[in-house]
Amino acid sequence: MTTLLAKWFVKDYQDVENPRVRAAYGRLAGITGIICNLILFAFKLLAGLLSGSVSIMADAFNNLSDTGSSVVTMAGLKMASRPADPEHPFGHGRIEYMSGFIVSLLITLVGVELFKSSAEKIASPEALSVNAVTVVVLAASIAVKLWMCFFNRSLGKRVNAAAFKATALDSLTDSIATAAVLVAVGVSAIFKVNIDPYMGLVVAAFIVYTGLKTAKETLDPLLGTPPDPELVKEIEKQVLAYDGFLGVHDLIVHNYGPGRSFVSLHVEVPYNTDILRCHEQIDLCEREVGEKLHLEMVIHMDPIVTDDPDVLQAKAGMTAALKEIDPALTLHDFRMVKGEQRSNLIFDVVIPPAFSLTHKELRERLDKAAAGLNPSYRCVVNLDLDYTRCRD
Repeated sequence: MTTLLAKWFVKDYQDVENPRVRAAYGRLAGITGIICNLILFAFKLLAGLLSGSVSIMADAFNNLSDTGSSVVTMAGLKMASRPADPEHPFGHGRIEYMSGFIVSLLITLVGVELFKSSAEKIASPEALSVNAVTVVVLAASIAVKLWMCFFNRSLGKRVNAAAFKATALDSLTDSIATAAVLVAVGVSAIFKVNIDPYMGLVVAAFIVYTGLKTAKETLDPLLGTPPDPELVKEIEKQVLAYDGFLGVHDLIVHNYGPGRSFVSLHVEVPYNTDILRCHEQIDLCEREVGEKLHLEMVIHMDPIVTDDPDVLQAKAGMTAALKEIDPALTLHDFRMVKGEQRSNLIFDVVIPPAFSLTHKELRERLDKAAAGLNPSYRCVVNLDLDYTRCRD
């Protein structure tokens, strides 16, 4: 169903990295959400007024707020599709995350209001008037909301948009909330016990929790998260396929919204390679890998010694020492500056997240290991953070 709607209403629907296509998906999801939620609001409000159920009326206004969420999603994706300008040279893609955050705030506010109204009904209980129309409206609402959940989740996976995923979760919580209301109505009709306001409290707490959880998930990309490990591995695989590239390190992915990622990395090349030829290879790699993976790439060249036995032996010894300290530690940019009295081992060490040793302790361990290889060795170490978190 989702694919069929995409074919009908989204031009070039498979080109999901295109900002215009993403905006079209936003319009499709937004218009669908507005229509469904307005219909649900009207029928639930009528059922709530007829039955006197506070939870049904609160659920109705929950659907009305979802209409606003759909408008926010549409507006966010539309604004995110705007091209880069002098004030925003990296584009406007992160607006998608901001719109998802606004949706999560709306979810939370609805939960708070539902909690207040339910508490008031506990203090001043009222009798419910349940009929078949009420049950049918609630059951139909659950079915519609479940379909909307799967619809938005499918769109979210298709275009990798946080706003769609937030809306999908919102629809799922709505269906659960409505199911809880239906249970309360059923208990009232069968056992003549009014648990409607108490069920309203439970639903409200669940909605608030969902809203806060969604807010965190949509804020994470704005704060900065590690890249997809599969993307990192694919970048390394593609880069190392080029002739003369021996290794990759210091890889950082800067995300400015879906389809707007900038990658910087260092490639290791033999120190005695032809510089002009190497520069040509790097330019070719930046262009071809960038186009293939939809990235903007900047590659820095690091020459390494490959034929000096002393350097290779010292590097192997320090690599082994690192593995004894922590198997996750790696080194790169290894160089040796030889002197008459001492030789400096200059290299970078990549530190994984939650590393147990302090920088001072690690340096002391490395100094001891270097002296064990040769008393004249001294370490000059630069400590790097692993921004990918997916090293073996």
